[in-house]
Amino acid sequence: MSETDIIARYAEHFTRPLADVAADLESYAQLLRKWQAVQNLVSRETLDDVWTRHFADSLQVLSLLKQGDHAFLDFGSGGGLPALPLAIALKSPNHHFTLIEPNGRKVSFLRTVARELGLIVTVEGRRSDQIDSRETPAPDVITSRALASLPQLCSWMKPFFAPQTRAILHKGREHVEELAETSTHWDYDVLITESDTDPSGVLLTLTNLSAKTVS
Repeated sequence: MSETDIIARYAEHFTRPLADVAADLESYAQLLRKWQAVQNLVSRETLDDVWTRHFADSLQVLSLLKQGDHAFLDFGSGGGLPALPLAIALKSPNHHFTLIEPNGRKVSFLRTVARELGLIVTVEGRRSDQIDSRETPAPDVITSRALASLPQLCSWMKPFFAPQTRAILHKGREHVEELAETSTHWDYDVLITESDTDPSGVLLTLTNLSAKTVS
């Protein structure tokens, strides 16, 4: 299967031709390999399978988006996943991505990719608790991949949650336990979607997030 074939199943959601998205993803992959030599951006054993393990894994979020989703907020962006593949697929003046990443070298990498590929991306080189939620556009969608446990993510996300906000989060086989733990402190609605790329993985779509009141 060619690299283009790997992402073709998501092409109906792209805002531009499949070939253009594939070309930008290849440029991103080259930058990822170059910077990986000096900064651990992704697991080294996944570099040879970056199109499936990272790009397709990120792009599957597209099938859960709504037409009115324009503002995206990504927590713990690291090497840019899932935000940068999504920004590449949805490259247009109508979609804006804010990436939160406190590591200085990773910030430099993210800004380099955004600049070289002409992406509409803002990289915040701070922790989320150092950012006033009023400084960023109210997100339609919050994303995060391989960052922290769900209870911790809820604490970080809550200040940025607007009434229309949905969080679409990559999770592994531990998601059942994490949901149970989260329910002791948070109220939310959740949709669980099986992962296209990880047999034990899911995408959790959280809405109506609020902290439980202490009686």
